[in-house]
Amino acid sequence: MGSLIVPLRLRSIEHGRKVTWLELFFDLVFVAAVAQVASPLHEAYTPEGLIRLTPLFALIWWAWTGTSIFATRFDTDDVIQRGLTLLQMFAVAIMAANARDALDSRSSAGFAAAYAVVRLILVVQYARARTVPAARRLATHYLTGHGSAALLWLASAIVPAPERFAVWALAFALDLGTPWLGVRHNVEVPPDPSHLPERFGLFTLILLGESVVALMRGIESQENWPIEAVASAFLGMSLLFVLWWWYFDGAAATEAHPVRSHADAVRFHIWSYAHFPLSLGIVVLGVGIERSVTAAAHIRLERADVAIMTVAAAGIVAAMGAIGATSGARTRSFRAHAVTFAAAPCIAATGAVVPALQPVWLIVGLCVVFAGLLTAAESRRRPQRIRVAGRLLPVAADLQGGHRQRI
Repeated sequence: MGSLIVPLRLRSIEHGRKVTWLELFFDLVFVAAVAQVASPLHEAYTPEGLIRLTPLFALIWWAWTGTSIFATRFDTDDVIQRGLTLLQMFAVAIMAANARDALDSRSSAGFAAAYAVVRLILVVQYARARTVPAARRLATHYLTGHGSAALLWLASAIVPAPERFAVWALAFALDLGTPWLGVRHNVEVPPDPSHLPERFGLFTLILLGESVVALMRGIESQENWPIEAVASAFLGMSLLFVLWWWYFDGAAATEAHPVRSHADAVRFHIWSYAHFPLSLGIVVLGVGIERSVTAAAHIRLERADVAIMTVAAAGIVAAMGAIGATSGARTRSFRAHAVTFAAAPCIAATGAVVPALQPVWLIVGLCVVFAGLLTAAESRRRPQRIRVAGRLLPVAADLQGGHRQRI
């Protein structure tokens, strides 16, 4: 750790950096909070359950994102930073402990207050960052925006429902708008091009792991193992495997994401915000897979189950299209991902009109769609070829630099 207290400084983006063990521990605490927030959905897989989950999950995800973006810019691992990280982790645990009840309950007010504490700690971190001359304008912008929102979140804890929800909406709009209003600062003080994609990739991987845990719970519920249950369990695992393949290879989500211009900064924001519907979709789809395995050969999935699973799948598909279109050096136009974007509303519309059906057929359909979109994404990444002295040689195009290099 070095000295107990060291000056905050900008991280060097020339040599890159790896995710630290503390950051991994931090991520696990957040994923544990996600599991706690999503636990009521296992019991009530209904539109009402999804409506309850979405804003609570959004706050957990946004708290994680804000801290991760700060960490990717500023380099310090002193006792102050570790102490602030510990406080954030404890506040997240309090958020999770208040996440099981309805949105109009007293517990949800405690959830918002704990979230405000997480954000106020982030404000303190940005106050420390103001000592870095090159980052003073960025730190002041985030300190002002996130600080104002945190005070609103804290005040909402004493406001009764439904007025509380209006305060939440205002505070969340301010929280989400702060990065967009400071896009120019991303060029002045760019995030580490490799570290942040790695953080998002690891967080996505852990969420996929939570979906595997949900699948295991579905497997545990089976006793006689009819063929429908075996097929549902295997195809559920296959669906998660295809999603992993699509994210890390097809969409190239974890490739270096340099920010050198205003256009790069806008793509960076689209890329990072697109991870929200992806993360939420993985959580909701994982619970749906568990229910599908449990119900296999016994009951049909109700129309609500089908609709929620397909809406989650549609959100994942739309997010993967946006991530693939804005990821790193392989950035392509949104037109190149037209098929992916068109598939999302089609999946959602299909789920809205399909009647109750056997679980295995829903998972089969989602597997076929995801595998087809993965194939399309992989085909866009095939290396181009040039003819040299009568032979075809593979090349890779550097889309940002405008030059080609042999691979």
